[in-house]
Amino acid sequence: MTLNRICASLPLLVSVSLLVGCDQNSVAGEEPAPRPVKVVIAAAERNQAASLPGVVRARIETDLAFRTLGKMVSRKVDVGDLVHKGDVLAQIDPLSLQLAVKSAEADLRNAQAQLENAATTETRKRRLMQSNAASIADHDLAEQQLKSAAANAAKATASLAKSREQLGYAELRAEFDGVVTATSAEMGQTVSAGQPVLKLARLEQRDVVVDVPEAQFSNIRLDDRFNVALQLDSTIQTIGVVREIAPQADPNTRTYRLKIAIDHAPEIFRLGAVATATPFAEERKQAIALPVSAIRAEGGASHVWVVDRSTAKVTPRSVQLDGRPSNARSVRVLSGLREGEEVVIAGVNELVDGQKVKLGQELRP
Repeated sequence: MTLNRICASLPLLVSVSLLVGCDQNSVAGEEPAPRPVKVVIAAAERNQAASLPGVVRARIETDLAFRTLGKMVSRKVDVGDLVHKGDVLAQIDPLSLQLAVKSAEADLRNAQAQLENAATTETRKRRLMQSNAASIADHDLAEQQLKSAAANAAKATASLAKSREQLGYAELRAEFDGVVTATSAEMGQTVSAGQPVLKLARLEQRDVVVDVPEAQFSNIRLDDRFNVALQLDSTIQTIGVVREIAPQADPNTRTYRLKIAIDHAPEIFRLGAVATATPFAEERKQAIALPVSAIRAEGGASHVWVVDRSTAKVTPRSVQLDGRPSNARSVRVLSGLREGEEVVIAGVNELVDGQKVKLGQELRP
Protein backbone atom coordinates (compact mmCIF):
# COMPACT_ATOMS: atom_id res chain seq x y z
CA MET A 1 0.00 0.00 0.00
CA THR A 2 2.81 2.36 0.81
CA LEU A 3 4.45 1.50 -2.47
CA ASN A 4 1.27 2.39 -4.29
CA ARG A 5 1.11 5.80 -2.57
CA ILE A 6 4.73 6.56 -3.52
CA CYS A 7 4.09 5.60 -7.13
CA ALA A 8 0.97 7.74 -7.22
CA SER A 9 2.77 10.87 -5.86
CA LEU A 10 5.88 10.50 -8.04
CA PRO A 11 4.40 12.32 -11.08
CA LEU A 12 3.37 15.22 -8.82
CA LEU A 13 6.91 15.59 -7.39
CA VAL A 14 8.43 15.61 -10.86
CA SER A 15 6.03 18.35 -11.96
CA VAL A 16 6.89 20.55 -8.95
CA SER A 17 10.62 20.09 -9.60
CA LEU A 18 10.22 21.15 -13.20
CA LEU A 19 8.28 24.28 -12.22
CA VAL A 20 10.90 25.35 -9.64
CA GLY A 21 13.68 24.91 -12.21
CA CYS A 22 11.82 27.06 -14.72
CA ASP A 23 11.36 29.84 -12.14
CA GLN A 24 15.06 29.85 -11.22
CA ASN A 25 16.13 30.06 -14.86
CA SER A 26 13.79 32.98 -15.53
CA VAL A 27 15.08 34.91 -12.48
CA ALA A 28 18.73 34.32 -13.45
CA GLY A 29 18.09 35.60 -16.97
CA GLU A 30 16.58 38.94 -15.83
CA GLU A 31 18.81 42.01 -15.11
CA PRO A 32 18.57 43.63 -11.67
CA ALA A 33 16.34 46.72 -11.45
CA PRO A 34 18.12 50.14 -11.78
CA ARG A 35 19.14 51.62 -8.43
CA PRO A 36 17.56 55.03 -7.68
CA VAL A 37 20.19 57.71 -6.99
CA LYS A 38 20.33 61.46 -6.48
CA VAL A 39 22.66 63.47 -8.65
CA VAL A 40 23.87 67.03 -9.12
CA ILE A 41 25.31 68.70 -12.19
CA ALA A 42 28.94 69.75 -11.71
CA ALA A 43 29.36 73.51 -12.07
CA ALA A 44 32.32 75.72 -11.21
CA GLU A 45 31.89 78.46 -8.68
CA ARG A 46 32.34 82.03 -9.85
CA ASN A 47 34.35 84.84 -8.35
CA GLN A 48 32.14 87.37 -6.67
CA ALA A 49 33.93 90.69 -6.53
CA ALA A 50 33.66 92.31 -3.11
CA SER A 51 32.43 95.89 -2.88
CA LEU A 52 34.55 98.33 -0.91
CA PRO A 53 33.25 101.44 0.84
CA GLY A 54 35.09 104.72 0.28
CA VAL A 55 34.84 108.49 0.53
CA VAL A 56 35.02 111.05 -2.28
CA ARG A 57 37.92 113.45 -1.72
CA ALA A 58 39.69 116.13 -3.70
CA ARG A 59 42.90 115.01 -5.34
CA ILE A 60 44.48 118.43 -4.76
CA GLU A 61 43.69 120.18 -1.48
CA THR A 62 45.93 123.12 -0.59
CA ASP A 63 46.41 125.11 2.60
CA LEU A 64 46.53 128.81 1.71
CA ALA A 65 48.46 131.24 3.91
CA PHE A 66 49.75 134.82 3.86
CA ARG A 67 53.39 135.23 2.94
CA THR A 68 54.01 137.97 5.48
CA LEU A 69 53.14 138.82 9.08
CA GLY A 70 50.04 140.93 9.69
CA LYS A 71 46.64 141.41 11.26
CA MET A 72 43.81 139.92 9.22
CA VAL A 73 41.20 142.57 8.51
CA SER A 74 38.83 140.56 6.29
CA ARG A 75 37.94 137.07 5.13
CA LYS A 76 35.61 137.06 2.16
CA VAL A 77 34.79 133.32 1.99
CA ASP A 78 33.41 130.56 4.21
CA VAL A 79 33.41 126.78 4.02
CA GLY A 80 31.61 125.56 0.91
CA ASP A 81 32.07 128.73 -1.15
CA LEU A 82 33.08 128.29 -4.79
CA VAL A 83 35.96 130.53 -5.88
CA HIS A 84 37.82 131.21 -9.11
CA LYS A 85 41.49 131.66 -9.77
CA GLY A 86 42.64 135.15 -8.76
CA ASP A 87 39.72 135.89 -6.40
CA VAL A 88 40.67 137.71 -3.18
CA LEU A 89 39.89 135.39 -0.29
CA ALA A 90 41.29 137.31 2.70
CA GLN A 91 43.31 140.47 3.53
CA ILE A 92 45.69 141.67 6.21
CA ASP A 93 46.29 145.29 7.27
CA PRO A 94 48.46 146.73 4.44
CA LEU A 95 49.57 149.95 6.21
CA SER A 96 53.08 148.85 7.12
CA LEU A 97 53.60 147.42 3.65
CA GLN A 98 52.38 150.62 2.02
CA LEU A 99 54.83 152.65 4.14
CA ALA A 100 57.62 150.31 3.08
CA VAL A 101 56.74 151.03 -0.56
CA LYS A 102 56.86 154.79 0.01
CA SER A 103 60.22 154.48 1.73
CA ALA A 104 61.59 152.43 -1.15
CA GLU A 105 60.32 155.02 -3.64
CA ALA A 106 62.13 157.79 -1.73
CA ASP A 107 65.34 155.77 -1.64
CA LEU A 108 65.11 155.29 -5.38
CA ARG A 109 64.65 159.01 -6.03
CA ASN A 110 67.68 159.77 -3.86
CA ALA A 111 69.78 157.16 -5.68
CA GLN A 112 68.73 158.51 -9.05
CA ALA A 113 69.72 162.08 -8.00
CA GLN A 114 73.13 160.87 -6.86
CA LEU A 115 73.53 159.03 -10.14
CA GLU A 116 72.77 162.19 -12.16
CA ASN A 117 75.25 164.22 -10.05
CA ALA A 118 77.94 161.59 -10.45
CA ALA A 119 77.37 161.47 -14.20
CA THR A 120 77.73 165.29 -14.45
CA THR A 121 80.90 165.25 -12.36
CA GLU A 122 82.45 162.49 -14.46
CA THR A 123 81.73 164.44 -17.68
CA ARG A 124 83.28 167.64 -16.29
CA LYS A 125 86.41 165.82 -15.01
CA ARG A 126 86.89 164.13 -18.37
CA ARG A 127 86.85 167.47 -20.26
CA LEU A 128 89.24 169.06 -17.77
CA MET A 129 91.60 166.15 -18.13
CA GLN A 130 91.56 166.48 -21.90
CA SER A 131 92.58 170.17 -21.56
CA ASN A 132 95.23 169.32 -18.95
CA ALA A 133 93.29 171.33 -16.34
CA ALA A 134 92.69 168.26 -14.16
CA SER A 135 94.72 165.19 -13.38
CA ILE A 136 93.98 161.68 -14.53
CA ALA A 137 93.52 160.67 -10.89
CA ASP A 138 90.65 163.15 -10.48
CA HIS A 139 88.94 161.66 -13.54
CA ASP A 140 89.40 158.12 -12.28
CA LEU A 141 87.83 159.08 -8.96
CA ALA A 142 84.85 160.60 -10.74
CA GLU A 143 84.39 157.38 -12.75
CA GLN A 144 84.38 155.30 -9.57
CA GLN A 145 81.77 157.58 -8.00
CA LEU A 146 79.62 157.25 -11.13
CA LYS A 147 79.75 153.44 -10.97
CA SER A 148 78.90 153.48 -7.27
CA ALA A 149 75.93 155.77 -7.87
CA ALA A 150 74.66 153.51 -10.68
CA ALA A 151 74.89 150.48 -8.37
CA ASN A 152 72.99 152.33 -5.63
CA ALA A 153 70.26 153.24 -8.11
CA ALA A 154 69.92 149.63 -9.24
CA LYS A 155 69.70 148.51 -5.62
CA ALA A 156 67.02 151.06 -4.87
CA THR A 157 65.04 149.93 -7.93
CA ALA A 158 65.14 146.32 -6.76
CA SER A 159 64.11 147.31 -3.24
CA LEU A 160 61.12 149.19 -4.58
CA ALA A 161 60.06 146.19 -6.67
CA LYS A 162 60.36 143.93 -3.62
CA SER A 163 58.31 146.32 -1.47
CA ARG A 164 55.58 146.49 -4.08
CA GLU A 165 55.50 142.69 -4.35
CA GLN A 166 55.22 142.37 -0.57
CA LEU A 167 52.36 144.84 -0.64
CA GLY A 168 50.58 142.30 -2.86
CA TYR A 169 51.04 139.74 -0.05
CA ALA A 170 48.42 141.66 1.93
CA GLU A 171 45.79 139.93 -0.23
CA LEU A 172 45.33 136.16 -0.20
CA ARG A 173 44.18 135.07 -3.66
CA ALA A 174 42.93 131.72 -4.99
CA GLU A 175 45.58 129.79 -6.90
CA PHE A 176 42.98 127.79 -8.86
CA ASP A 177 39.24 127.27 -9.26
CA GLY A 178 37.88 125.29 -6.36
CA VAL A 179 35.82 125.12 -3.19
CA VAL A 180 36.75 126.18 0.33
CA THR A 181 36.79 123.10 2.56
CA ALA A 182 38.11 124.57 5.83
CA THR A 183 39.01 127.85 7.53
CA SER A 184 41.48 128.28 10.40
CA ALA A 185 41.77 132.06 10.99
CA GLU A 186 39.25 134.78 11.78
CA MET A 187 39.12 138.53 11.19
CA GLY A 188 41.17 140.47 13.77
CA GLN A 189 43.62 137.61 14.31
CA THR A 190 47.33 138.26 13.82
CA VAL A 191 48.76 135.61 11.51
CA SER A 192 52.36 134.82 10.80
CA ALA A 193 53.90 134.06 7.45
CA GLY A 194 52.94 130.55 6.32
CA GLN A 195 50.23 130.06 8.95
CA PRO A 196 47.25 128.29 7.24
CA VAL A 197 44.22 130.53 6.87
CA LEU A 198 41.93 128.33 4.77
CA LYS A 199 41.94 125.14 2.69
CA LEU A 200 41.04 125.10 -1.01
CA ALA A 201 40.21 121.96 -3.00
CA ARG A 202 39.94 121.43 -6.75
CA LEU A 203 36.54 120.25 -7.92
CA GLU A 204 37.40 118.77 -11.31
CA GLN A 205 39.91 116.27 -9.90
CA ARG A 206 38.32 113.86 -7.43
CA ASP A 207 39.28 110.50 -5.95
CA VAL A 208 37.43 107.79 -4.08
CA VAL A 209 39.67 106.82 -1.16
CA VAL A 210 39.25 103.15 -0.23
CA ASP A 211 40.95 101.06 2.46
CA VAL A 212 41.46 97.49 1.21
CA PRO A 213 42.05 94.48 3.51
CA GLU A 214 45.26 92.54 3.03
CA ALA A 215 43.38 89.48 1.76
CA GLN A 216 42.10 91.40 -1.28
CA PHE A 217 45.11 93.64 -1.85
CA SER A 218 47.18 91.18 -3.92
CA ASN A 219 44.62 91.17 -6.76
CA ILE A 220 44.62 94.96 -7.28
CA ARG A 221 46.92 96.73 -9.73
CA LEU A 222 47.39 100.27 -11.00
CA ASP A 223 44.96 101.28 -13.77
CA ASP A 224 42.42 98.64 -12.66
CA ARG A 225 38.87 99.82 -13.37
CA PHE A 226 36.20 100.09 -10.70
CA ASN A 227 32.50 100.69 -10.81
CA VAL A 228 31.77 103.47 -8.31
CA ALA A 229 28.23 104.03 -7.02
CA LEU A 230 26.81 106.41 -4.46
CA GLN A 231 25.93 104.51 -1.31
CA LEU A 232 22.64 106.39 -0.84
CA ASP A 233 21.56 105.78 -4.44
CA SER A 234 23.28 102.84 -6.13
CA THR A 235 21.72 103.72 -9.49
CA ILE A 236 24.05 106.73 -9.77
CA GLN A 237 27.33 105.25 -10.97
CA THR A 238 30.57 106.19 -12.69
CA ILE A 239 33.81 104.52 -13.77
CA GLY A 240 36.99 104.95 -11.73
CA VAL A 241 40.61 103.97 -12.35
CA VAL A 242 43.17 103.12 -9.67
CA ARG A 243 45.84 105.83 -9.80
CA GLU A 244 47.64 105.30 -6.48
CA ILE A 245 48.28 102.34 -4.17
CA ALA A 246 49.75 102.81 -0.71
CA PRO A 247 53.24 101.24 -0.50
CA GLN A 248 52.58 99.80 2.96
CA ALA A 249 49.67 98.81 5.16
CA ASP A 250 48.28 100.99 7.89
CA PRO A 251 49.91 99.79 11.13
CA ASN A 252 46.61 99.89 13.05
CA THR A 253 44.02 98.57 10.61
CA ARG A 254 46.35 96.48 8.38
CA THR A 255 44.62 97.86 5.29
CA TYR A 256 46.08 99.40 2.13
CA ARG A 257 44.78 102.75 0.91
CA LEU A 258 43.70 103.05 -2.72
CA LYS A 259 42.92 106.24 -4.59
CA ILE A 260 40.51 105.70 -7.46
CA ALA A 261 40.28 108.61 -9.88
CA ILE A 262 36.76 109.69 -10.89
CA ASP A 263 37.59 112.82 -12.89
CA HIS A 264 34.57 112.47 -15.19
CA ALA A 265 32.03 111.67 -12.47
CA PRO A 266 28.75 113.65 -12.24
CA GLU A 267 28.68 116.64 -9.93
CA ILE A 268 26.51 114.71 -7.50
CA PHE A 269 29.69 112.88 -6.41
CA ARG A 270 30.44 115.71 -4.01
CA LEU A 271 33.42 115.88 -1.71
CA GLY A 272 32.80 113.79 1.39
CA ALA A 273 30.12 111.61 -0.21
CA VAL A 274 30.21 107.91 0.71
CA ALA A 275 30.59 105.63 -2.32
CA THR A 276 30.93 101.92 -3.01
CA ALA A 277 33.68 100.71 -5.35
CA THR A 278 33.40 97.32 -7.08
CA PRO A 279 36.26 96.03 -9.26
CA PHE A 280 35.63 95.31 -12.94
CA ALA A 281 36.91 91.73 -13.01
CA GLU A 282 35.95 89.06 -15.50
CA GLU A 283 34.27 86.10 -13.89
CA ARG A 284 36.92 83.47 -13.37
CA LYS A 285 36.02 79.84 -12.87
CA GLN A 286 36.98 78.32 -9.57
CA ALA A 287 36.88 74.79 -8.26
CA ILE A 288 33.72 72.71 -8.58
CA ALA A 289 31.84 72.41 -5.29
CA LEU A 290 30.20 69.08 -4.41
CA PRO A 291 28.42 67.81 -1.30
CA VAL A 292 30.59 65.77 1.03
CA SER A 293 28.29 62.79 0.50
CA ALA A 294 29.43 62.56 -3.16
CA ILE A 295 33.03 61.67 -2.22
CA ARG A 296 34.08 58.05 -1.78
CA ALA A 297 37.48 57.42 -0.20
CA GLU A 298 39.28 54.29 -1.34
CA GLY A 299 42.97 53.43 -1.05
CA GLY A 300 43.93 56.92 0.06
CA ALA A 301 42.33 58.48 -3.04
CA SER A 302 39.03 60.25 -3.54
CA HIS A 303 36.50 59.11 -6.11
CA VAL A 304 33.08 60.14 -7.33
CA TRP A 305 30.47 58.28 -9.36
CA VAL A 306 29.81 59.92 -12.72
CA VAL A 307 26.57 59.06 -14.52
CA ASP A 308 26.51 58.45 -18.28
CA ARG A 309 23.16 59.83 -19.33
CA SER A 310 23.06 57.79 -22.57
CA THR A 311 23.45 54.42 -20.84
CA ALA A 312 22.18 55.36 -17.37
CA LYS A 313 25.26 53.67 -15.87
CA VAL A 314 27.77 54.91 -13.32
CA THR A 315 31.54 55.02 -13.67
CA PRO A 316 34.06 55.78 -10.90
CA ARG A 317 36.24 58.88 -11.40
CA SER A 318 39.34 59.83 -9.40
CA VAL A 319 39.30 63.50 -8.34
CA GLN A 320 41.65 65.90 -6.58
CA LEU A 321 40.14 67.81 -3.68
CA ASP A 322 41.01 71.14 -2.16
CA GLY A 323 42.24 70.54 1.36
CA ARG A 324 40.22 73.51 2.62
CA PRO A 325 36.48 72.75 2.82
CA SER A 326 34.29 75.50 1.41
CA ASN A 327 31.86 74.93 4.30
CA ALA A 328 30.67 72.14 6.58
CA ARG A 329 28.56 70.51 3.83
CA SER A 330 30.67 70.69 0.69
CA VAL A 331 34.17 70.25 -0.70
CA ARG A 332 35.95 71.74 -3.71
CA VAL A 333 37.07 69.53 -6.58
CA LEU A 334 40.19 70.94 -8.23
CA SER A 335 40.53 68.40 -11.05
CA GLY A 336 38.99 65.22 -12.41
CA LEU A 337 35.56 66.62 -13.26
CA ARG A 338 34.18 68.75 -16.07
CA GLU A 339 31.33 71.18 -15.88
CA GLY A 340 27.99 69.65 -16.87
CA GLU A 341 28.78 66.10 -15.72
CA GLU A 342 26.26 64.44 -13.41
CA VAL A 343 27.62 63.17 -10.08
CA VAL A 344 25.92 60.80 -7.63
CA ILE A 345 25.57 62.35 -4.18
CA ALA A 346 23.79 59.60 -2.21
CA GLY A 347 24.56 55.91 -1.71
CA VAL A 348 28.02 56.11 -3.23
CA ASN A 349 29.30 53.16 -1.16
CA GLU A 350 26.62 50.81 -2.52
CA LEU A 351 27.36 51.25 -6.24
CA VAL A 352 29.58 49.18 -8.54
CA ASP A 353 31.22 50.06 -11.81
CA GLY A 354 28.77 49.87 -14.73
CA GLN A 355 25.69 49.58 -12.54
CA LYS A 356 22.49 50.99 -13.98
CA VAL A 357 20.84 53.74 -12.02
CA LYS A 358 17.60 55.66 -12.02
CA LEU A 359 18.26 59.38 -11.90
CA GLY A 360 16.67 61.74 -9.42
CA GLN A 361 17.77 65.37 -9.93
CA GLU A 362 18.52 67.39 -6.81
CA LEU A 363 19.13 71.12 -6.59
CA ARG A 364 22.61 72.25 -5.65
CA PRO A 365 23.03 73.09 -1.98
